[in-house]
Amino acid sequence: MAEYLGALEQAVLLALLRPRTELGKEAYGRAILKEVESRLHRDVSAGAVYATLDRLEGKGFVSSRLGPGTPVRGGRPKRHYTIQPDGIRALNDAKTAIDRLWAGLRAPLKGSV
Repeated sequence: MAEYLGALEQAVLLALLRPRTELGKEAYGRAILKEVESRLHRDVSAGAVYATLDRLEGKGFVSSRLGPGTPVRGGRPKRHYTIQPDGIRALNDAKTAIDRLWAGLRAPLKGSV
């Protein structure tokens, strides 16, 4: 079983798996942030996403490369991210664990709080 993934780590990795038409080649920090916020329906700090990307890269779950500089960014390059096979395995393990936790329960949950 792979290392435990937190919710934000899962959200970032899943954003990297979106079809090319949605994120694909443009999988750089700001685009990933927007995708995660869109899917979670909440604001997420850019710092949290960048820290998560660094952590995931350290674990070998993603890789990154610098793209060419652009005039809009004052010549500074964008860092593009790609999910790695270990990241996909970690997501599959996380999904399996969640499915086991939910086994036998129906969603949405009902009852008193």
